[in-house]
Amino acid sequence: MELIKKNVHMNKLKCQTSLQLTLDDDFNVPDVKPDIYKIIKEQGTVKINDVKMSNGKLMVNGSLHFNVLYLSDENARPLHNMAGEVTFDELIHLEDACAGDDAVVHWELEDMTTGLINSRKLSVKAIVCLTVLVEDLYDEATAVGIESDGDIQFRNKSITVTDVAVDKRDTYRVKDQIHLPSNKGNISEILYSEVELRNVEVRLLEDKFTVKGELIVFIIYAGESEDNPVEYYETEIPFSATVDCNGCSEDMIDNITFTISGVNLEVVPDADGEERIVDVEVVIDMAIKMYEEEELELLSDVYSPYKDLVPVMKEAHYESLLVKNNSKVRVNDRIRLAPGQPEILQICHASGDIKVDDIEVTDSGLLVGGVIDIQVLYICPDDSKPLNSIKGVIPFNQTVEARGVNTESIYRIKPSLEQLSVMVLDGEEMEVKAGIGLSTIVFNALTEPIIADVQEYDLDYEKLKGMPSMVGYIVKNEDTLWSIAKKYYSTVDKLKELNDLEDEYIKPGDKLLITKRVDRIL
Repeated sequence: MELIKKNVHMNKLKCQTSLQLTLDDDFNVPDVKPDIYKIIKEQGTVKINDVKMSNGKLMVNGSLHFNVLYLSDENARPLHNMAGEVTFDELIHLEDACAGDDAVVHWELEDMTTGLINSRKLSVKAIVCLTVLVEDLYDEATAVGIESDGDIQFRNKSITVTDVAVDKRDTYRVKDQIHLPSNKGNISEILYSEVELRNVEVRLLEDKFTVKGELIVFIIYAGESEDNPVEYYETEIPFSATVDCNGCSEDMIDNITFTISGVNLEVVPDADGEERIVDVEVVIDMAIKMYEEEELELLSDVYSPYKDLVPVMKEAHYESLLVKNNSKVRVNDRIRLAPGQPEILQICHASGDIKVDDIEVTDSGLLVGGVIDIQVLYICPDDSKPLNSIKGVIPFNQTVEARGVNTESIYRIKPSLEQLSVMVLDGEEMEVKAGIGLSTIVFNALTEPIIADVQEYDLDYEKLKGMPSMVGYIVKNEDTLWSIAKKYYSTVDKLKELNDLEDEYIKPGDKLLITKRVDRIL
């Protein structure tokens, strides 16, 4: 007798920990840059340079890269920029169970502020949240049947599980060029830039998938003209690609996270030798996970009329996909200038960062609460101080429909800013409209008793000889034809034949005839 087993590929979160870093440093303005009169806008991004695991401790080396756009008192060109980085080395303690495993580190820049110490020195303060995940891809060996030469009776039960079919990381590079329109001046120097990923769509194919989306590129640059010393330009770069992915198929469920990990903008001359073209290269990291649903036939019970078979049970843990959807949220709010800020002449650029603050499990799904941190760059009437920025916070709440979710469910929500528009209402107020996508995948955790082994013993023949050769049995509430056959060392087929039953349906009060099988006893 041998158990027939099937491996189910599962992904288990072994441990997870978060750490909040506070970075604080001061920077002197380089000698080639003019004095800072006012900071207009800052941006920051975190780069994880190295991750090393040793004796249950994780050493993370990284850096915060910042770029500051500021006003000077220069008449020729009042707008300038300053860039720098703050490095960090952090030791993170992990649970013993994760000491020798590979860890994935995610970062989130929760807050970054810059302030003037004096006209030649500024302070940079930031709060960075590091989240460390250690996942384990393992096989759950599950008994699905029995091979035997003897008269072995076994029964299965069906459950739906979700296997991990693909788990990998990859990168994709978008390369393109931006050609300035004729109404824009030549580029002397790029002072500030932002690149955002929007509206990414994925389609699965056999052993590959296609991805398409848009890159929103915004630049502020120093022009060559004295009349327009500072100019800006914003454009969309659509992209599409086919990514090889062995093991992928059209009917799988994808869960792919796209993150911009590198941006390079380089000014190159056009055919006339004028600096009017920007080479764009953007590196997109892809964390690829794909799942497939499978109807699994678990071996649930086994016995023999001629042997004592004792199943050895254990608990197995599976995941079953409950829901995958992309919930849309529309928010609308107004932002008003603080007293003393220069009035709004024209919107230059708006950017937003979504932060999910709370996720609550409800009867109808997941209640997601958070905010959009909005920062708007606008043009002022004063030519000597042409730019200013304003920040605002717009809250949102949205219920992601996921009926059947519970506190033991495993859920992952990826927010994305799909649309953002800002309209000037008057010189002191603007209206913000935004569209948020909440890409959600929810798994229910299943714990099932399974048969890991079967121990085989000889029957107690003296006990069998003492049993009556024929029994009239009245069906009780919890009885099934299987349980009755097992109790009296018979088979379901034999009971159906003796009692002229077409199927296994019986109800309390039914009368059955049971005969003892004596062919192996005598």
